[in-house]
Amino acid sequence: MGVAGHNDPLLGDTTCGSLLQQLQVIWDEVGESDEDRDKMLLQLEQECLDVYRRKVDQASSSRARLLQQLANSKSELTRLLSALGELSVSGIPDKTTGTIKEQLAAISPSLELLCRKRDSRVKEFAEVQLQIQTLRDEITGNLQFGEHLEAPHVNEDDLSVKKLNEFLFELQALQKEKSNRLHKILEYVSSVHDLCSVLGMDFVGTVTEVHPSLDDSVGVQSKSISDETLSKLSKMVIGLQEEKSKRFAKIQALASQLSDLWNLMDAPVEERQPFHHITCNMSSTLDEVTVPGALALDVIEEAQLEVERLDQLKASRMKDIAFKKQIELEDIYARAHIAIDTSAARDRIMSIIESSSFQPSELLADMENQILKANEEALSRKDILEKVDRWMSACEEESWLEDYSRDDNRYSATRGAHLNLKRAEKARVLVNKIPAIVDTLVAKTRAWEQEHGLPFTYDGVPLLAMLDEYKVLRQEKEDEKRRMRDQKKINDQLAAEQEKLFGSKPSPARPQSSRKVAGARANGGGGAVNGTPVRRLSALQSGGRTASRDGRRDAARPVAPVNYVAIAKEDTVSQASSNHTGPCTP
Repeated sequence: MGVAGHNDPLLGDTTCGSLLQQLQVIWDEVGESDEDRDKMLLQLEQECLDVYRRKVDQASSSRARLLQQLANSKSELTRLLSALGELSVSGIPDKTTGTIKEQLAAISPSLELLCRKRDSRVKEFAEVQLQIQTLRDEITGNLQFGEHLEAPHVNEDDLSVKKLNEFLFELQALQKEKSNRLHKILEYVSSVHDLCSVLGMDFVGTVTEVHPSLDDSVGVQSKSISDETLSKLSKMVIGLQEEKSKRFAKIQALASQLSDLWNLMDAPVEERQPFHHITCNMSSTLDEVTVPGALALDVIEEAQLEVERLDQLKASRMKDIAFKKQIELEDIYARAHIAIDTSAARDRIMSIIESSSFQPSELLADMENQILKANEEALSRKDILEKVDRWMSACEEESWLEDYSRDDNRYSATRGAHLNLKRAEKARVLVNKIPAIVDTLVAKTRAWEQEHGLPFTYDGVPLLAMLDEYKVLRQEKEDEKRRMRDQKKINDQLAAEQEKLFGSKPSPARPQSSRKVAGARANGGGGAVNGTPVRRLSALQSGGRTASRDGRRDAARPVAPVNYVAIAKEDTVSQASSNHTGPCTP
């Protein structure tokens, strides 16, 4: 049979022959008769024929459909070429050769291309014809507000480029005529909108008085472009511009009055901020005022009420304003360590205010000028004052270091002892820099005095005199230290001779009170024995300088030393007397 040798690639090694052999083996095992075997084989052959027959019928039907599809495609291709006005299209085969599918595959791209062209051309024709009809009705006035035309019918039998160009030429002529009119309409509407916004007027209610289509919610193409509409809009814009000019002049005058009153009374920013939308127009031109509501009637009324209120407060607040400026001036001098006579300045302000020819603006201008000069002077002193602070800080550390060095328990394992050790290391480094700091400060001070032609004072005391005195006292202190070292050597020699004479070294009797004082000074640094330039000169000069702002000058501000050596000598003699002991008898 024909199926016996058939090899199906989908079944792999399994073929009809192999399956028949398996069937023969099974029959042999079962013991089927030859007659039954022939019937089964005949049945298999008939089933195979039925399958082949069905496949042939399906193939014939598919061929008929493909042929019909090919014929329809050729007919549609011819019709589209005629409608689009094209003789041919690239890609169509000249001869109908090859299989049916090959012919369909060859003609399908061209057919799809022509279909896309047809759809695009129909859309273009519809859009152009609709615009032409709409423009005609708008220009003639036949198109009512809010009315929309339906899409026109397009003749698909004539979609040639020539016909489309005819429509486009007509459309361009109509569009040019409408564009000129619409451009003027939009300019007028925009001007009305901007003017109404600035003046705080209802734009919609104003512009729709001319024509309902001029509202922003209406599309541009739907706006009226008639001669009557253009004339009414032109007159409306001129009237609104005149109103804006009048209100602008009024708001500028009110803003200038507000600014003068605020400056006169030194009004804070918080009080001025609510009226920023008014004062911002002072330096603007008429065309620059575009903020919505900037020239509204309620804004003008608000400014008028504020001007009236400030006029009433002006006289009663002048004293507070003047003294506030004086406090500011005194603060600047206090930070710069410049001594001034505050009581005389305040008396002068009171006399000016109480005089009959009192002019508030002149007084405030004079005080502003004083503040400006004070700031300039403080700026010129800034570098020197920073170095003065560094010098006095170093003197504070020097005083603490001396107290710490006299503490016998400084190396004991007490709480915080390691912190004091670290501070002592840093203090020694800083103390070694004091001579260089003083020399630099002297050089800068002399340069400043030469430039400004007056002595540099620190809280009323000449700084160079303070520095010179400090250097002299520091030298005396060093001399005292050397004398004490020499005295200690003599005492040690006497003790050694006594030891040779009496056979033992006497134990010095250390006063208990001295130990307590040293322990208290180890961590404090505030009760220094030798004193620092901070407290010594401050205490001496606190009664001899004029304090600014009713004596609120910082009395503890570091200044140069006065009784430095005198106190150091007392402490040194006290320590020497406590350390020196006479011979001890057995």
